[in-house]
Amino acid sequence: MRYFLDIAYNGKPYHGFQRQPEDISVQEVLEDAIAVYFQKAVTIFGAGRTDTGVHGKQLIAHFDSDTTINESQFLYKLNKLLPDSVAVRDVYLVNSEAHARFDAMAREYEYVVTTRKDPFLSESALYIIKPLDVEAMNTAAKVLLEYTDFECFSKVKTDVKTFNCKITYAHWSQHGHKLVFTIRADRFLRNMVRAIVGTLLEVGLGKRLPGSIHDIIASKNRGEAGKSVAAQGLYLTKVLYPDCIKNLSLTREEFTYN
Repeated sequence: MRYFLDIAYNGKPYHGFQRQPEDISVQEVLEDAIAVYFQKAVTIFGAGRTDTGVHGKQLIAHFDSDTTINESQFLYKLNKLLPDSVAVRDVYLVNSEAHARFDAMAREYEYVVTTRKDPFLSESALYIIKPLDVEAMNTAAKVLLEYTDFECFSKVKTDVKTFNCKITYAHWSQHGHKLVFTIRADRFLRNMVRAIVGTLLEVGLGKRLPGSIHDIIASKNRGEAGKSVAAQGLYLTKVLYPDCIKNLSLTREEFTYN
């Protein structure tokens, strides 16, 4: 039987989600806790592999079990085994062929910026002292929806077959002194969101014009885009799947199998 895990974590202590040879990762912590619960090794497969320091409000992973799980008991015991920085919010029985990574239709990230010194956001947002032109940043963000090749925002020397991504939403919203950039796409390249945010912030600071995004994307050159922002303000917030697996935006009461 295959189960999906709905996971949240503070990324500060970890070198990303995916297991690393020498550094601690979220996957390692989860697999160790699950192994204690089942008294045997269990491998989990995540929907993504967030970078070092990046947070996850919702990362989905799957694992297989030979026995039926008592969901409430499993969640209670597993969360007691996990450190405070990682939580499993729910577990769902899914189609035996469902795959947390390959069946994901879209992923959504948020990047948080504060324009005022805030001790409660010092480790979870990027502090920008100078005023930002949010309207200009949103004008620039709309340009992203016109393109699919984002090599200019990708980490250099990354091992991918294509730089194509379909961005369906990209927008800055303001909540007092806090700004939140939300972006949704079918897939993301390594370092892509942080590079996009860094470039859009340069627009907001008046260092670039909104229309310059066209030239940056056309260049396919990482050096033409802005600097990547710090990982501390980045959150994976949502992973979307087809209804035949499970609509993870619904509550347990609203969910039905298809």
